[in-house]
Amino acid sequence: MNSEYYWQAVVDRDKSKDGSFVYGVRSTGIYCRPSCASRRPRREQVAFFPLSAAAELAGFRACKRCRPQAAAAPNPQVELVLAVCQYVDEHLDNPLTLEEIGGALGASPHHLQRVFKGLMGVSPREYADARRIVALKDALREGDSVAGALYSAGYSSSSRVYERSDALLGMTPATYKAGGKGMQIGYTIIDSPLGRLLVAATERGICAVSLGDDDTVLEQALHEEYPKAEVHSAAVDGTAISTLLDYLNGARPDATLPLDVQATAFQRQVWQALQAIPYGETRTYGELARELGNPNAMRAVGRACATNPVSLIVPCHRAVGSDGKLHGFRWGLERKQALLQMERTIRPEENRPD
Repeated sequence: MNSEYYWQAVVDRDKSKDGSFVYGVRSTGIYCRPSCASRRPRREQVAFFPLSAAAELAGFRACKRCRPQAAAAPNPQVELVLAVCQYVDEHLDNPLTLEEIGGALGASPHHLQRVFKGLMGVSPREYADARRIVALKDALREGDSVAGALYSAGYSSSSRVYERSDALLGMTPATYKAGGKGMQIGYTIIDSPLGRLLVAATERGICAVSLGDDDTVLEQALHEEYPKAEVHSAAVDGTAISTLLDYLNGARPDATLPLDVQATAFQRQVWQALQAIPYGETRTYGELARELGNPNAMRAVGRACATNPVSLIVPCHRAVGSDGKLHGFRWGLERKQALLQMERTIRPEENRPD
């Protein structure tokens, strides 16, 4: 997507562009149509999407003021993708195949797969998985029983969900229903070469790695993530602490640690691609999008980097703009620059601990 072209449409609140794209604001988590009369966001906080479903898949919520879902589809490909999304949403209680969806919509499976992934960044199957997760979370938050929520979200087997609960929810459905109630999250805040370092963990693994200047701010962000969990200061696994400190001191480039994080299918793909970037190297958001098979997903890749809860372990600082400039690091561009400079100037093979 031509980001500057779309940004100008947002600046002008151009109604003629309604339906051709939507924009999401990272600081609020809301997406709008170009003509929305809401306060104009800062440029660096904006991500563009070809249609509302793609914005929602990336974690944004629709603006209640401009109702971007109601914008007309501008071309046949977008109309097809919207029809697929609607069909999937209406048939979550059934296992879906490309052949079934294509037959219902009058499109070949190959064409449907190509067009859908080209605009959405994920396959129809991955979209269906993500929508089931959203439906499951919504039902649990609204007070449904675990069994009822699983059924209404289209899961035919509760055992399969529990087997995959770490990947789907970051915890079991019962614990998620309770807003993290009963979870034990211990965290430690220590000095590091880049300021204060917070490392938090559950019994399954590391759930947060944060950098900052103020302990209170770091603690508050962790409490907001799990409002009903038992979050307390505690000694976190010494191996995790030493590994991260060694890394920040340039002595150990690779951190293999157990994780306990929530992620959509697309976020997991982006995070795995980030972990595959060699120490001391970078990739542009466009390069990462192409590696994932969707050159148009640059903004979605940026959003996945911004929502990474375990910085350093998942090295989102290695993602840069197409011009090579640094963009959007949650813990500040100065820290991003410092991490990249450290990796570029230290040879990993000469700095591993004996």
